[in-house]
Amino acid sequence: MRKLLIILGVPVDDLTMPEALQRIAEFVTIGRLSGKTHQIATVNADFVVNSLHDAELRRILQESDMATADGTPLVLGARMLGVPIRDRVTGADLVPELAKLAAEKGFSIFFLGAKQGVGARAADMLKQRHPSLKIAGVLSPPNRPMLEMDPSVIETVKAARPDILLVAFGNPKQEKWISRHAKTLRVPVAIGVGGTFDMIAGVTQRAPRWMQRTGLEWSYRLIQEPRRLWKRYVLDFAYFGYFFAHQLWAMRTSGIGPAPLPTSDVTVVDDVAVITVRGRLDASNQASFASRVEQALIDTPYLAINLAEATFLDSAALGTLVSLTNRARAAGGKLQLVATPPNIRNILTLVRLDAFFDMVDSLDRIVQPIVERQAQRQSRSSEWSVLRMPRIIDAGITPLLIDQMHETIAQNPRVILDFSDTVLLSSAGLSAVARLNRESRERGGELRAAGCSNEVLYSIRLVKLDAMVPLFSDVMTASS
Repeated sequence: MRKLLIILGVPVDDLTMPEALQRIAEFVTIGRLSGKTHQIATVNADFVVNSLHDAELRRILQESDMATADGTPLVLGARMLGVPIRDRVTGADLVPELAKLAAEKGFSIFFLGAKQGVGARAADMLKQRHPSLKIAGVLSPPNRPMLEMDPSVIETVKAARPDILLVAFGNPKQEKWISRHAKTLRVPVAIGVGGTFDMIAGVTQRAPRWMQRTGLEWSYRLIQEPRRLWKRYVLDFAYFGYFFAHQLWAMRTSGIGPAPLPTSDVTVVDDVAVITVRGRLDASNQASFASRVEQALIDTPYLAINLAEATFLDSAALGTLVSLTNRARAAGGKLQLVATPPNIRNILTLVRLDAFFDMVDSLDRIVQPIVERQAQRQSRSSEWSVLRMPRIIDAGITPLLIDQMHETIAQNPRVILDFSDTVLLSSAGLSAVARLNRESRERGGELRAAGCSNEVLYSIRLVKLDAMVPLFSDVMTASS
């Protein structure tokens, strides 16, 4: 069971470097057998700040298989939340250690990204340190928006069949690229490493050890690249500090006062395991709670956590719920939060987990356990076909969605996509909308989008899709 804590909606694993390496070795073994790609993120304050505005990035980090604490603000923040992280595992430290592990275990590594020649130099330097290291390949594609990248990049990586893929595109592009192509690549481990190749190759210098230990590495980097980094660091510290202060205050004030000893019981109803939590759930007791839920997962992947009598969830408890939710989904089921009290719901909203969890008001409204396919309910008028889009549009559901949209466009090329229920529109979904917009226009029709939330609008505007697909406030306005 992963030991996670939540900082502003982003889960961070409490891991030491040896534990992180051991887990990666296990991922390689599992991935070789199953074809699953395990996505790893080295999270710093920039990741967290970006995720505050980018729902897709936030979802990717929440669903990642491992997220290490790269930045000092995360370590300090965890300590202030009362759930300290034992070690800081940075990308710059992890990659050299990973090369050593790969050389010992016979794993192959592919170096993807960075400027021309930088990745090759980093690979050569690691090969010199570890002569038995297997370099599966090195590729530095042109720096283009993700939707405009050459598809041959994917084919090159697939053909090389590496055990570990290091992607240096920068955040959030590298995380989105890995998530979008994970099922196609079938690489056991994929890690976004940002500027790590530059550090290994000597293009940029790492801070002295004493600055790394005291949390001043950022200042050393700022001195080296003031024009490029000053704005990023100023914004990162301002945004991170502002929102973290809100999380800290909300959790401390919500947890004030005596709380009954936490208890939980498990009841299985119609293949749904209902776990009732009473009292306070925090770092001191979340392990026993997690153990009970894990036992329930053996019987069914459909879980309902009844929080009607819960008084408080701390960052560690939220991390446990995120981990259990991902495990339930991986098993083909889901986890729902039932009757969430207002104070806990406020915290979930504050740390951007309200869209991650499925929440229902009462046990009577639990959706029956079926393999979930968010049905695209279709309504028609004389001129327009309206497709109600799913709540989550990620790489997993996109192929089904494309098939549905193909059928609709074939019958009527004038289509309104109703995003009223959608909380996440991933890069794969954006690409599908762009592709189907072309198909609609080729048939003499038009694609329109309606009812987009602020986060869906952010995703659409980020890739300038609004220049191709008209946006409307609601379906009625779009169809007029």
